[in-house]
Amino acid sequence: MFCQKCGAQLEEGARFCTNCGSSVGGAQNDYQQQNNYQQNQYQNPYGGPGAYPVKPVGFGQRNIAVAIILSIVTCGIYGIVWYIKMVNELNEAADNQNGTSGGMVFLLTLVTFGIYGYYWCYKAGQYVNAAESRRGLPTDTNASVIYLVLSIFGLGIVAYALIQNELNKIAEYHGAPKA
Repeated sequence: MFCQKCGAQLEEGARFCTNCGSSVGGAQNDYQQQNNYQQNQYQNPYGGPGAYPVKPVGFGQRNIAVAIILSIVTCGIYGIVWYIKMVNELNEAADNQNGTSGGMVFLLTLVTFGIYGYYWCYKAGQYVNAAESRRGLPTDTNASVIYLVLSIFGLGIVAYALIQNELNKIAEYHGAPKA
């Protein structure tokens, strides 16, 4: 069983969702959950079945080339904005409600002279995998290491582009238009 409000998996016989606290119905709710699960499988544009119903994300697809060009033209100012938005969108997609906000990730990266940024890139791979597996999308188990290595060798913007590409796939899954 899955919660109709937040999509969290429920224990058998649960009357309330342990994630959001909403009431869980009886047989009617079971029918609706099965119907939603079947719709989720049908709507998956990548061919695999959805893991379970998930709430739609509130962000759209971002043009990666434009984001990189704007980051260069604005001497990194747009890069900061992109970084903060990307962290927040990744937290939303992975349903990581207690995740560190984009502003805090940027501040910690700044204060630690980039060290926290390396840590976040590693964690971002885990969040990307969690978000994609929740939707039944293909995952890359090496993503964390790839993002970390790219960041260490000064190619953080490439790591951000790869993360943004995965976020675009998740937004596309939910029907967001291309930027």
